Amino acid sequence: QVQLAESGGGLVQTGESLTLSCKVSGNAFRFYNLAWYRQAPEGERVLVASADTYGDTNYADFAKGRFAIVRDSAKNSVYLNMFRLTPDDTAVYFCNARNTVGTITNINYWGKGTRVTVSS
Repeated sequence: QVQLAESGGGLVQTGESLTLSCKVSGNAFRFYNLAWYRQAPEGERVLVASADTYGDTNYADFAKGRFAIVRDSAKNSVYLNMFRLTPDDTAVYFCNARNTVGTITNINYWGKGTRVTVSS
C-alpha cells in the first residue's frame, strides 16, 4: 500500500509563495495519478490540481495561473508550487494518489495533510 507524506506547509503573508511536497512510497510512482486537494476550515475537500501518468495537468479555476503541480519521478515526489497567495488559500492541503494498474484500480490514497495559513 502506498504511503504519502506531505511537507512544506506553514504561515505566509498575502502575496508570498510556498511550495508543498509529497513523497510517494514504493516503486510504482509512474502508475499513479497524483493530485493535491485542500480543505478550508469548515469547508469540503476540493481538488486543487492533478497530474496524471501521462503528465497532463488539470487545475481548479482558483488555481489557474497561480499554482503549478509538478511530478518528479526521480524523487518519487509531487510538488505544488503556489504563488500570490491570499487568505482564501488558507487550508489543509492533502496529497492524493490513485493507482492506474493492479487488480483493482482507482483506489484513492491520502496523506495526512499539511496546513497552509495565509495572513492578511
